[in-house]
Amino acid sequence: MSKLEITDLHVTVDTEDGPKQILKGVTLTINDGETHAIMGPNGSGKSTLAYSIAGHPKYTVTGGTIALDGEDVLSMSVDERARAGLFLAMQYPVEVPGVSVSNFLRTAKTAIDGEAPKLRTWVKDVNAALAQLDLDSTFGTRNVNEGFSGGEKKRHEIAQLELLDPKVAVLDETDSGLDIDALRIVSEGVNRFKSGGDKAVLLITHYTRVLRYIKPDFVHVFVDGKIAEQGGPELADQLEANGYDKYTKTAAV
Repeated sequence: MSKLEITDLHVTVDTEDGPKQILKGVTLTINDGETHAIMGPNGSGKSTLAYSIAGHPKYTVTGGTIALDGEDVLSMSVDERARAGLFLAMQYPVEVPGVSVSNFLRTAKTAIDGEAPKLRTWVKDVNAALAQLDLDSTFGTRNVNEGFSGGEKKRHEIAQLELLDPKVAVLDETDSGLDIDALRIVSEGVNRFKSGGDKAVLLITHYTRVLRYIKPDFVHVFVDGKIAEQGGPELADQLEANGYDKYTKTAAV
């Protein structure tokens, strides 16, 4: 059984004016089989949490711990975190000119597993994953994210998720910029991953529309670098109806 435990996490980010504190004591436990949704206003620290889990060098953990199955995540390099079973889908996926999708995916799979997948089987697996995300096989010949539409970038990330098969998926606004059809396709991909067993999802989003497809077990409201409230799926509906005013006003006091 997998478990991601975040305890009293404090994080700063480097700015032109020096370090700025973003996370101010976040505690969160995600067990396998669970989907946790994080919602909150812009600048509340949602993406900072995602990048801190993944090990982005721009963010400095100044206090607290992150553990995956009891192992200290903060002592791991970025690639070690990936091999341990953590996956991050970024809000703004970067372009990788000169590297094809197929080569990128096979290199990533080799790095995760420690050995290269058999080519014939791998090509079949990649084409099947792309087809399920409404991407044809020629997509694999294109350079990573170069000239991709917003929907293609997000569907490519879900293809990565399904092929790399991590323990914990951290999805940072995977629904942003998606039209209705792309949102459904991406959500179905996340649900397929989750149905694989012993998987956990941490989903960061601004809107409840994705939660109609990916059903959360828990919803957490982020405000000013902390969790202001926690609840079940009904909390997302309350946020949709009433916004974040009551939380932001309390935080400002």
